[in-house]
Amino acid sequence: MKDLTTGKPLKVIIMFAIPIIFGSIFQQFYNFADAKIVSAYVGTDAFAAVGATSVVSNTIIAFMNGLTQGFAIPIAISYGAKEEKNMRKFVAGTMKLTLATTVLVTVCVLIAIPNILTALKTPDEIYEISLSYVRIILCGVVFCAIYNMCANTLRAVGDSKTPLYCLIASVIINVLLDLLFVGRFGLGMKGAAYATLVAQACCAIACLIIMFLRFRVLLPKKDEWHLNGSQYGTLITTGLSMGLMTCIVNLGTIVLQSAINSLGTVVVAAHTAARRVFDVLCVTLYCIGISMTTFVSQNLGARKPERVKQGVWVAIRLVTIITTVLIVICFVFGEAVFQWLTSSTDKELIDYAVMYSRISILFFYALGPLFILRCSLQGLGKRIIPILSSVVEMVIKVLSANFLVPLCGYVGVAFTEPISWVIMAVVLAVAFFTCDIKSLMQKEEALEIVTEET
Repeated sequence: MKDLTTGKPLKVIIMFAIPIIFGSIFQQFYNFADAKIVSAYVGTDAFAAVGATSVVSNTIIAFMNGLTQGFAIPIAISYGAKEEKNMRKFVAGTMKLTLATTVLVTVCVLIAIPNILTALKTPDEIYEISLSYVRIILCGVVFCAIYNMCANTLRAVGDSKTPLYCLIASVIINVLLDLLFVGRFGLGMKGAAYATLVAQACCAIACLIIMFLRFRVLLPKKDEWHLNGSQYGTLITTGLSMGLMTCIVNLGTIVLQSAINSLGTVVVAAHTAARRVFDVLCVTLYCIGISMTTFVSQNLGARKPERVKQGVWVAIRLVTIITTVLIVICFVFGEAVFQWLTSSTDKELIDYAVMYSRISILFFYALGPLFILRCSLQGLGKRIIPILSSVVEMVIKVLSANFLVPLCGYVGVAFTEPISWVIMAVVLAVAFFTCDIKSLMQKEEALEIVTEET
């Protein structure tokens, strides 16, 4: 457990973010390995099937991750305010709400998934393998939710290392099982899905056990499992705010994916590869943003408004420097990476993937501050503006899928998200710095949400 309310903000943010960054890099390494194994042992159609369906599972996982990040905000505020009883009550509520929501969402999507794939215009030649793959992946969402719940709870109290260790073990298990199920046993796409399911289960169970064995202060006592309506309301509003923020963006991505699927299997495979590289490149920016949620929340609880402002400025400068480095890496090594990842020499496929990655990376100068400002606003308890910014991104993706992509093809896809990043970064900057003028008053009001139940 680590207190983020003392020390130099730059050092505190970097040291807290590093384990989160490494964890996400390991996760992306698994995505790379999984894609490479599938493309090498099963073929391009299977590789495209992963891309055609991942937008569905990723949307659900992103929603659950956002939900548990939101649940962690009251926990972090309570920790910053040194209110341990209140903190444990929020942990208890987080556990109950996470499990209930996960089961409900998973069952609903499993029932609807055939219609969803049809609506996404999944190419006929990959429809069946896509359906069998995504059904198995969806069964593992509950384990993803449990892991994210534990990881975000631990990060709320300053521990970003334990989730990293569990994730590293999960990635190693996943890659080994991929090689066994897909490479040796020849189970194809189902083998890759089963490998993911088993690894996720191991990761979730290990993280849950370690959390309560090492940090008994988080384990709710008998009378702390019962929350009143106001406490549940606090968890639900912060959870849904973060969950909907990520979910709304991904709903736009689903609509955009349907337009991509209509462009053919080669484009779907190219986009799958491009998104794998995109996820790796932006992981550092995203993780620093996630770190700012905890940094801001803890300092909110400790009533240090000036430290919040200082931390945000430091984080924005940091992601700007990182973006410059990423641009150089992308332009120098991008083409070679795509040739290796797709196990393909198809020039059209490689060219599409390179084009997408190079256009996207140039707009990371807007994406990095976007992550920082959005997560900082959430940490301050300002929930409406981040959701509205996500709605803007969704609308832009829907408009692109219906007008820009039919007109410009895959080039339209490549420019869709950068356009939304620029617009949202401006909106969030205005919202944050306007909000910060009255920061002390707003922090005291947000603190009352926690303390009035004590």
